[in-house]
Amino acid sequence: MDNNRSLDLDSIIAEVKAQYEDIANRSRAEAEAWYRGKYEELQVTAGKHGDSLRDTKTEISELNRMIQRIRSEIDSVKKQCETLQTSIADAEQRGEVALKDARDKLGELETALQKAKQDLARQLREYQELMNVKLALDVEIATYRKLLEGEECRCGAGCG
Repeated sequence: MDNNRSLDLDSIIAEVKAQYEDIANRSRAEAEAWYRGKYEELQVTAGKHGDSLRDTKTEISELNRMIQRIRSEIDSVKKQCETLQTSIADAEQRGEVALKDARDKLGELETALQKAKQDLARQLREYQELMNVKLALDVEIATYRKLLEGEECRCGAGCG
């Protein structure tokens, strides 16, 4: 009986062992299937994130190039602004010099005009004086002429 029992126990142990191995194999297969599924899922997710990361890196690179281009444009515009401000300052300075020269010239012309007016007034006075003298001389000449004519008539009448 002992042998039977031993045989029964061996067969029971073998059967239980087979069942546990079967359960272990199924569990392992399930675990591997689950692991493979998760692994594939993670690979897909990683691929998507990789694509997203690549796209983001590309976008960042494009934005950095754009920022660099805009900075260059800003620097260029700043230089143009400085150049224009310098040109404006130069033009203002030249304008002030030209305005001062024009004012000086205007002053000279006003002085010359005043002098010319004074000269003209003096010449008009002299002319008026000369005209008065001429008129007086013309009157005197006319008087002498009448006297001479009168004398000629008297001499001619008395002589003739």
